[in-house]
Amino acid sequence: MPQSSQHRDIYRSDREMALVALGGNAIIRAGQKGTIEEQIRNAEEICGHLMALVERDYNIVITHGNGPQVGHQLIRHEKAGDMVPELPLDVLVAETEGNIGYLLQQAFLNHLKRRDIYRYVVTVITQVIVERNDPAFLSPSKPIGTFLTREQAELMRVKFGWQMAEDAGRGYRRLVPSPRPVKVVQRHMIRHAAWEGNIVIAGGGGGIPIRVREDGTYEGVEAVVDKDLTSALLASEIKADLLVILMPMPKVCINFGRPDQREMNSLTLNEARRYMAEGQFPPGNIGPKVQAMINFLEAGGRRAIITRPDLLGPALDGKEGTQFHRD
Repeated sequence: MPQSSQHRDIYRSDREMALVALGGNAIIRAGQKGTIEEQIRNAEEICGHLMALVERDYNIVITHGNGPQVGHQLIRHEKAGDMVPELPLDVLVAETEGNIGYLLQQAFLNHLKRRDIYRYVVTVITQVIVERNDPAFLSPSKPIGTFLTREQAELMRVKFGWQMAEDAGRGYRRLVPSPRPVKVVQRHMIRHAAWEGNIVIAGGGGGIPIRVREDGTYEGVEAVVDKDLTSALLASEIKADLLVILMPMPKVCINFGRPDQREMNSLTLNEARRYMAEGQFPPGNIGPKVQAMINFLEAGGRRAIITRPDLLGPALDGKEGTQFHRD
């Protein structure tokens, strides 16, 4: 490696801190099989867009979804159930944090090397504490895994005790609780690693959900935590200056799907709260993303953006995406 690369100014705590959340389909896209070749190409592309944060000299934390990957793991366990022991959902989340983190790490490192930029990239297997008495445990509502026929769903219910439900006319899926994230266990490690100039990948899939036993020790739980809500929580805990959530659409819309649909260039905190209360942002779609913006700004965050990955650069310059800010 050239001498100039070895001594770049990596350890810089005076940079602004940005947390950017990638959508669940960033690595496996709709219509793809999810081959490793597809995932490598997608990781290469998304990290190319994320270089806009490096170019603007941010300290960077990246979170990501894992829905398609966990779905694939569930299929593997269903198919091999008579040959290998079943793994609980918290372990599957940990597995996907590791393999997605590896793909993103490698892609990011390659982009940095091509530009002769000397920064490290690290993945943190991240645990997220949820409340033992969270009402979500009484009414599982988050669909995960592959779509099944009625007969297949009944077999899974009998064989594994899963709660199953019909999902949008496309088949039956397993329902699991989705409790609210309360605290990220590795928050200090993530913050310090990012402050030192390392690009940190954390909170994959919303983090591994754990709860505190009566004796103070931890245990994993069969649940999934919303990635966007964990991203907002972690952004607040690491004192990020900026929260960015990337999605397939360029901007947040009101009256979505109607003749009077309107893209929003900016939203104040009060406007976001009002539109949320009016039901403009459905809970199964854009709702958690906007709620994450609200949570971050309410906790003291200065700036938040929702946009499409290829528009990240212009959005950071205030020229694209939906910009959220306090009143």
